Amino acid sequence: MRDPARAYRELSARAASPVGLVAVLYEDIVRSLRRALDAVQRNNIERRTLELSRAILVIGYLQSVLDYEKGGEIAQRLSDFYNSARSRILECSGPNAQKLLESLAAEFSDLDIGWQEIDHQISQQAEPELVAAAGVPARLLRRGESRRARMSR
Repeated sequence: MRDPARAYRELSARAASPVGLVAVLYEDIVRSLRRALDAVQRNNIERRTLELSRAILVIGYLQSVLDYEKGGEIAQRLSDFYNSARSRILECSGPNAQKLLESLAAEFSDLDIGWQEIDHQISQQAEPELVAAAGVPARLLRRGESRRARMSR
């Protein structure tokens, strides 16, 4: 039997707008960081390493799709944040791991809320600079808009 939570996340991702997909990835990072925190508390080194590796992988993906030309300063700030987050994740094998993980999870959670708000605004009216900063191709935005239009009928 499939994992019901995973099946729900997959279904949500398929129905999400392009910016909504960014929010889904932030949620994945937060989930991985919280699992790593739990692993630190249980002294489960293997699980901590697995979850931190996943968070780094997703952060790397988010950074790789940033569009610096269209996103300008916002894209650069996100890139700087991602670099800082990856550096702090690499420090999570030391004595301050719990505090670092709590802080990182809170920061990504706050940003996730922001992306969800942007997604809501885009569903009302497109915000090109924010979309571009996230590296969301315009063709995907149009596809998301047409999907929302079909769903609202």
